[in-house]
Amino acid sequence: MKKSYIAGLMVLILGLALYSQRGDIFLSLVPKGMEATMQSNKIDELGDGLHIALCGAGGPMPSASRSGPCVAVVAAGKLFLVDSGSNGIRNLGRMGYPPALISGVFLTHFHSDHIDGLGEVATLRWANGAHDMPLNVYGPEGVSTVVGGFNQAYGQDLIYRNDHHGDNAAPLSGGGMTAVSSPAPADGELVTVYEQAGLKVEMLTVDHFPISPAVAYRFSYAGRTALISGDTSKSANIEKFAQGIDLLVHEALSPELLKAMSQGATNAGQDNMAKIFHDVLDYHASPIEAAETARDADVGHLLYYHVVPPLDQPGAEAAWLKGVDGYFSEFTLGQDGTAISLPANSRDIVVDNSGL
Repeated sequence: MKKSYIAGLMVLILGLALYSQRGDIFLSLVPKGMEATMQSNKIDELGDGLHIALCGAGGPMPSASRSGPCVAVVAAGKLFLVDSGSNGIRNLGRMGYPPALISGVFLTHFHSDHIDGLGEVATLRWANGAHDMPLNVYGPEGVSTVVGGFNQAYGQDLIYRNDHHGDNAAPLSGGGMTAVSSPAPADGELVTVYEQAGLKVEMLTVDHFPISPAVAYRFSYAGRTALISGDTSKSANIEKFAQGIDLLVHEALSPELLKAMSQGATNAGQDNMAKIFHDVLDYHASPIEAAETARDADVGHLLYYHVVPPLDQPGAEAAWLKGVDGYFSEFTLGQDGTAISLPANSRDIVVDNSGL
C-alpha cells in the first residue's frame, strides 16, 4: 500500500513538473512538427485519377462546418480551384493540399461569396512557393475586371513583402493574378478553357438569372469526368452535359428553410432580410431538383455543395434533405473537407465525408 502511494505521488510530481514546463516542451517540438507539416502533400497520396475535395461547402451565410464555396480539383498531378470563397484557402492547407501548388482558379461567376478569398489564394500561393509567374484565373467575360481589382488592392502588399523578404523568397514577377477570359458559350455548347497533360476543362452556361455570365465547368481526365455547377437554378444545360458522368457537384438551397427564415425575419421587423431570404429562392436549385438532374443525367454520384442555409442546428440536415432519397440515392451532403476520388480508368467512386 505504501509503495503504491509513493508511486502515485511520484507520478503526480512528474506530471506537475511536465505541466510547468509545457511551453518549453512545446517549443522544442515545433521544428519537427513544422518539418512534418511542410513535407505533407495530399496530392502525392491520391494516385492517378480525378480527385475532388470541398475546401468550402457553404454559401454566403456563416456556418460552423461549411465555408464559402471552394472546390479543389486534382488531376495529372496538378491542383486547381473552382471559386475561392472565404476560408477556403486555409481549409485547403488543413486538408493537406499545399497552397503553393495551385496551378489555376476557375471562377463560375462574380458574386462576392465566390471570389472574396481570391486575393488570399493568390498571396498564399505566391508566398509559399516563391513563384515567378502570376496565378492564372480563368472565367467568363468580366474576369479581367475582377482580377484587375484584386491586383490593384493587393499591389502595395506585394511591394511590402518583396521589400521585406527579397526576390528569392517573394519575387515581384510572381505576385498577383493573370485573367484568362472566355466568352460564355451558348446553351447546348461547350468551350474548352484548359487542356494539358490529359486534363480537359470545359465551360458551359448555367441559369443564375439575373446574374450573367454564370458558368459551370466539366473536368475530364483518365476516363473520369466531374461537373461542378456553380450557382444555378435547375438547368437543362447541366443535365445535357452531365449525361453519364461519374460525379456531379451541384449547389442547392432549401426553399422550405429559406421561407421559414424569411417569416422569422418579418416577425423580427427585419423586412430587408426577409426580402433577401425570399428573393434568393428563384435562382438556386433545391436539393430535390439537383437530385432530379442527377437521376435524369444518370450520373454516378451527386455531391451537394454551396449548401444554403447553414445546417448547424439539430434536425437541420434532415429538413434540408427531406424527400431527396425518393429521387436519387447515390448522394453525399458535402461539408468542409469532403473528398471524392475517381481513380483513373475505373468505375470506382471513393467517398470520404469525415470532414476536417
